[in-house]
Amino acid sequence: MPSCFLPVDFDLGRPVAVLAGKGRYPELLLERLRAASIPVKLVAFVGETSLELAGTFPEEDITWIKVGQLGHLLDALKRHRAAYSIMAGQITPRRLFKGLVPDIKAIQILASLKEKNADTIFGALAEEISNTGITPLDARVFLDDQLATPGSMTSWRSGMDFRELSHGIRIAKECARLNIGQGVVVCNGTTIAVEAFEGTDKMLRRCIDTGAKNPLFVKTVKPRQDYRFDVPCFGLQTLESMEKGGVRRAALEASSVLLLDKADVIARARELGITLYGYTAKD
Repeated sequence: MPSCFLPVDFDLGRPVAVLAGKGRYPELLLERLRAASIPVKLVAFVGETSLELAGTFPEEDITWIKVGQLGHLLDALKRHRAAYSIMAGQITPRRLFKGLVPDIKAIQILASLKEKNADTIFGALAEEISNTGITPLDARVFLDDQLATPGSMTSWRSGMDFRELSHGIRIAKECARLNIGQGVVVCNGTTIAVEAFEGTDKMLRRCIDTGAKNPLFVKTVKPRQDYRFDVPCFGLQTLESMEKGGVRRAALEASSVLLLDKADVIARARELGITLYGYTAKD
């Protein structure tokens, strides 16, 4: 199963370690890796990685660590003789303030960071992994067919007001550049909600309180998105949050935003009467 996101010298016979957080993303990725007969190891996080997912691995191919145990994580990768690593799935954002169990290695890294957010912390983690000789992969590997595609994905009609879309993209891009978040909701030239630490779902659900008519959700990526650890995702739960928030249109950056279980997401969007549109630099 080829992927355009693999390095040219990728060796199918060498182990890939998946650093698995919450949700469907790591499950889907592991399904694809196994289908390609790639040897897989799992680094699981206590309180984050699902026990059902971990149960699909033999004991010798899995290591459990607590969030923040960077030294243990690096030791696990070496012990599993991993040639590559992939970060997939969310780690609960509030772990940054509560529930983080940093070891000495993590404390050293955190002390060196001027800003402490997901981008800087996971970026530093990716560099530490690289320094051990293990290659962190683009986390879109083997999921090429799950990415948003240009144009309407739910019907032959786009349902887009392109002046409003352009406004939403501009606001979303600026928020992403400032590391605030990667999603916004706009309506008739007004920005009514911005994704920040609370996450996408809470932002979407509170839109119902604004009274906005037919608002538009725009999901984007940062100007220099690091896909080794940060791939924007859109799934069935996102659709349910849109429905609760009265948001019936979503514009997702094509080739950058993952629709997890894409066929199911599109089918459910049609059931809910939600338009999904993939935008490009031309829009």
